[in-house]
Amino acid sequence: MRFLNYKPEPAAMPFHTRLLGSDRIALFSFIHSLNTNFGTSIFEPVAKELASANFQSALSQQIAGTQISSEAFLVIEHIMTGLTVATSNPDKPKEIEAIRAVCQKGEMRTVKPTKVDVKLVAKNGDIVLFDLKTAKPNAGGFKEFKRTLLEWVAATLAINPAANIQTLIAIPYNPYEPQPYNRWTMRGMLDLTHELKVGEEFWDYIGGAGTYQPLLDIFEKVGVELRPEIDAYFARYNKRG
Repeated sequence: MRFLNYKPEPAAMPFHTRLLGSDRIALFSFIHSLNTNFGTSIFEPVAKELASANFQSALSQQIAGTQISSEAFLVIEHIMTGLTVATSNPDKPKEIEAIRAVCQKGEMRTVKPTKVDVKLVAKNGDIVLFDLKTAKPNAGGFKEFKRTLLEWVAATLAINPAANIQTLIAIPYNPYEPQPYNRWTMRGMLDLTHELKVGEEFWDYIGGAGTYQPLLDIFEKVGVELRPEIDAYFARYNKRG
């Protein structure tokens, strides 16, 4: 476990430490660090393992492709402009077909798109690319998220114009439970039906219907088993008299 070798980043917080105690400050630092790395260290490998039973292949940190046609770039720019100035609404199936029509037209440009967090290939050959995000992504980032999803489409179709491709944002849990996920910040930029899976919807898609609750139960079981070790570790930081 990460906490066995974890050393809090040096940060003098004299008021916080005296008010809350060194153990709680160390725990806060650890949780903050864990949140930052939860996607790559836990969510990605778990998703990959779950998907391996239901898909032909499941890989993490993949490259969608290395080339995008100049005509596809123009189509992506046209889509982004329309969404940004709100003269069009997101329609992912339509956007994919517009890119497909020009995916090998014009000059082929070498690109280095954002890596795919989880790449799935279904048993029928369909390709599904996921970009895993934090539970409450910055609303201002959705424009770039959308562009990334479109570039993945263009890079994939540049290799195989006939590919059946989906590119989506995945948010591993809903921080608003039991209320529905607050999607209004994404509306107008993402096609919420075809570009977003949150919490239970994501895990059940990856691992099959009914995956989400047993997955939470496993995390709880592991937490209970490790709790004595975790408590003992952070007790070392308790310097309050």
